[in-house]
Amino acid sequence: MKSISFDTTNAICGGLFVATGAFFAIQSLGLDLGTAVRMGPGYFPLVLAGVLVLLGAIIFIQALRVEGEPIGLFAWRGMFFILPAPVFFGLTVRGLGFAPALFFTAFIACFASQKMNVFFAIILSLLLTVFSVGVFSYGLGLPFERFGPWVRF
Repeated sequence: MKSISFDTTNAICGGLFVATGAFFAIQSLGLDLGTAVRMGPGYFPLVLAGVLVLLGAIIFIQALRVEGEPIGLFAWRGMFFILPAPVFFGLTVRGLGFAPALFFTAFIACFASQKMNVFFAIILSLLLTVFSVGVFSYGLGLPFERFGPWVRF
């Protein structure tokens, strides 16, 4: 008799996706759904929740078909650099402005990878900042300050 083996990481992720999707699907049923032509406020969340449940089920089923690697050590470095980055952005975007706050946020987040060095972190942060300012400020015309009161030129 063949024992059942599965990929624990994907099984946990698939189960979390299904549970999260089911929670939001149940919550969206309390809103007016409307029709496909005239959608109510609960229609789109219900569709997204259904997609999340479907993707979670696919991931969970795939986890039962293959044996995966055991769950490794907790990635403290990633948590230490990724989690504070958006908090830093939120606290400094009004004072520094969009461009400097985004540059420093990307710079902080770059060091979540052990392979990143300072030179490439600066290049990546600069490219991301130029692209984001181009898209959001010039392309979409969003009204925010590129440089805030802390860094006036």
